[in-house]
Amino acid sequence: MTPNNPTVSKPRRLRELLATGTWPILGGCNALTAMQIERAGYQVVYVSGAAISAARGLPDIGLITLEDMAKEAAAIAKAVAIPTLVDADTGYGPPSALRKAVQEFERAGLAGMQIEDQEEAKKCGHLSDKRVISIGDMVAKIKAAVQAKQNRDFMVVARTDAREGDGLAAAIQRGLAYVEAGADALFPEALLSAEEFGTFALEMKKAGIQVPLIANMTEFGKTPYLSVGEFETLGYRGVLFPVSTLRVAARAVEKLLVELKFFGSQRDWLDHMMTRQELYELLRYDHERRRDVEAL
Repeated sequence: MTPNNPTVSKPRRLRELLATGTWPILGGCNALTAMQIERAGYQVVYVSGAAISAARGLPDIGLITLEDMAKEAAAIAKAVAIPTLVDADTGYGPPSALRKAVQEFERAGLAGMQIEDQEEAKKCGHLSDKRVISIGDMVAKIKAAVQAKQNRDFMVVARTDAREGDGLAAAIQRGLAYVEAGADALFPEALLSAEEFGTFALEMKKAGIQVPLIANMTEFGKTPYLSVGEFETLGYRGVLFPVSTLRVAARAVEKLLVELKFFGSQRDWLDHMMTRQELYELLRYDHERRRDVEAL
């Protein structure tokens, strides 16, 4: 994978990555997970609304406020050197709210933000019976977000959820309109097959659209399991795995709790744990301690 260049801003770095290859984008629900993602060699971190909601014990129905999301995303972005893309759900309200959101996320050190065209009472993108706002209303949101950018490299990613209720042609129509409004990347949510992803990409290409396309490879959803390589062949530049790390961690914790309750000891789980030294190394414990000493 291409090494991160610390002399390039995170928004610029994200643009460069999405212009030069196809990248798996792993979701981190906290700074520790983001640090693991970076250490494993991934080039982008994604802050998923679904993951942050779940980590707070909430369903993914738009209950996280802008202030809460900006705080969580800032902690994650600060913990890693690689760029971080944040899920801004429906943009927290009318176009005026989008302007505030862009300012908050730029200030928090994010490289870009994703907004979707669902109604305010949103649902997870892979549930049925979603409702989308009009194309005109979403275009107004995108324009407000683009106009609010201080750093022109900060990416505004436009997601459309129109496929489930209105069909693929409607999603394509919205994609074209969103790029015309100034979106820096497109994210067609919950397409049903590789053929649909290919058709969406082909229609963008026919229209001369050159912004990167992003796909969501979430688990247990409407989209079949495609590899990063398959998405690359179809014309996509970012492949999201928004909740994968959280799902795995939650299952591991569940199994530990059951066995600890039954056996009364965690001895048989030591091989499944990060050691104290490994955790300290991930957290840069010695580096931070030396820095504190030098500051005295």
